[in-house]
Formats: sequence, C-alpha cells, structure tokens
Amino acid sequence: MLAYVTLGSNDTDKACAFYDAVLGEMGAKQVFNNGRLYFYGTGPGAPMLAIGGPYDEKAASCGNGVMPAIAAPDAATVDKVYNKAIELGAQDEGAPGQRMPTFYGAYFRDPDGNKICVCKLG
Repeated sequence: MLAYVTLGSNDTDKACAFYDAVLGEMGAKQVFNNGRLYFYGTGPGAPMLAIGGPYDEKAASCGNGVMPAIAAPDAATVDKVYNKAIELGAQDEGAPGQRMPTFYGAYFRDPDGNKICVCKLG
C-alpha cells in the first residue's frame, strides 16, 4: 500500500551517510534522488524511504507520533540494522526483542531525531 515515506533532514549529507550504512544492512541502497530527496529501496516496486529537506525550505523537525516501520526479512536482520544504527550514533528507543508473538522489533532515532522501527512481522 505505501509507495514511500519521507523523513526530513537538515543535513542530507550526514543523513545519507547514516542511511547508506544502516539500510545497507538489509540490502537497501539509494536508488535515485532529485537533488532534494534521496530515495532508498530494495528493488523495483518495493516501498521506499526518502530523506531530504522540506519542500517549503524551512527547518526539518521530527513529528511526535510519527514513526515509519521498516520490514526486515528476519530477526537477525533487525538486530544488524539496529546495531549499525547505534554504532553510527543513533539514539536507542528500544533494543531488539519479541514484542508480540508475531512481532520482533527494534527502535532508534536517526541523526535528525526521526524515530524509526525496524521489524520482522509474522
């Protein structure tokens, strides 16, 4: 259902370096950019995550209650992504673990303060 989610950044170079490494842990890479937004994905037709400055050119800020969840193929990938994010200076918002019988997830805040969940469903 989702095509992509955009996260605002005030330093796209720093944000792209962070997401190149973090999303690289699950096989995602920057697939294209338009000079303002940088799109990450795993392949054609798959949902993407975009990083960039707001269209109105005002400062980016993270939204309270806004949290994209990135699907991982397995719990080991959740652990790898979370650990890479923390290694790169992300703020811990919840270590990897089984939250419900069908949900294994981890939470962190990126360098711009955006809250991210990486999870294995099912």
